[in-house]
Amino acid sequence: MIKLLCCALVFLDISIKWTTQEAFPPKYLRYDPESSSKLLCDQCPPGTYLKQHCTARRKTLCAPCPNDYYTNTWHTSDECLYCSSTCKEMQYVKQECNSTHDRVCECREGRYLEVEFCLKHRSCPPGFGVLQAGTPEQNTVCKRCPDGFFSNETSSKAPCRKHTNCTALGLLLTQKGNTTHDNICSENNELTHRCGIDVTLCEEAFFRFAVPTKFTPNWLSVLVDNLPGTKINAESVERIKRRHSSQEQTFQLLKLWKHQNKDQDMVKKIIQDIDLCENSVQKHLAHTNLTFGQLSRLMDSLPGRKVTTEDIEGTAKVCSSSEQILKLLSLWRTKNGDQDTLKGLTHALRHLKTYHFPKTAAQSLKKTIRFLHSFTMYRLYQKLFLEIIGNQVQSEKISCL
Repeated sequence: MIKLLCCALVFLDISIKWTTQEAFPPKYLRYDPESSSKLLCDQCPPGTYLKQHCTARRKTLCAPCPNDYYTNTWHTSDECLYCSSTCKEMQYVKQECNSTHDRVCECREGRYLEVEFCLKHRSCPPGFGVLQAGTPEQNTVCKRCPDGFFSNETSSKAPCRKHTNCTALGLLLTQKGNTTHDNICSENNELTHRCGIDVTLCEEAFFRFAVPTKFTPNWLSVLVDNLPGTKINAESVERIKRRHSSQEQTFQLLKLWKHQNKDQDMVKKIIQDIDLCENSVQKHLAHTNLTFGQLSRLMDSLPGRKVTTEDIEGTAKVCSSSEQILKLLSLWRTKNGDQDTLKGLTHALRHLKTYHFPKTAAQSLKKTIRFLHSFTMYRLYQKLFLEIIGNQVQSEKISCL
């Protein structure tokens, strides 16, 4: 009886050890003909095959899989699996075969796997937008545009867009939109010059060129005293000092001075020359012709606070193609206070390299930046700014450099 009880306890101990064995490394049960006993052997890890079973004196012997073979789990097989053949038509190799992974193939961009074929993603017709973009494993999911939204294109990527808010843009609603067409807005007498652009790129570059790289304590006071026309009052100067950094103060001061003296001849001359500069900028941007999605990517790449989708839609509706980028940059500048637009645009172009952004458009933007950083600004500054303000400010600026 005692002998039988001991045997039962031994068997129970082995059973407990087997059922509570840790998952790593996993084991397998084997009968050893040499010792005539049952052994718990280590399984072979991924990337290997079973070369020899364990014995009472030796652990399991595993060997590496040869080239073009693999195992991807812990196992007891004496063979590795052969890697899949080359990828099918319209597929590419997402991951090459190695000792622990089979070759992974994936459908090319714009297609998804259906049984054994890579089919094109569904395109949503006008009146329908993309609810879920297609993936290499799943087709596009379309949904009818709800009230207040529209889609006027056949696309496998574009979602429904919100109707343009004419009132918010200072325009009149002349025809209400539906699921396939946007609201139609018309201009009214309050529509501002240059598609509502507050400060043009040339104007900003010109005024920022006037900012000294180093400042003396009284630089802003000297500038205020020597600017001709209607003087900027002390309260406005103090407000500019409080709200803006030292590098931004001169730019903001000149903006205010231009606004207060816009009807005077010397400022009209500045505006006229800035307009000539702006015409050159528009020539650089005339052939960009960016789509709504590309305009959105450009705005998303700018640092700081983002221009909203509604602003982009409204701009695309009421501005010409050569003015759309200028208008959106003006809106971005307004949202971001002291940000330098050209620096922001340079930052955006660096990040757009990761997108499928049109090469010609990127080159046009780079040419614009180079143009505004070129000798053009110095000639404009020398011709107008120094002649108007005089030698005192010139010497003050030179002393600060």
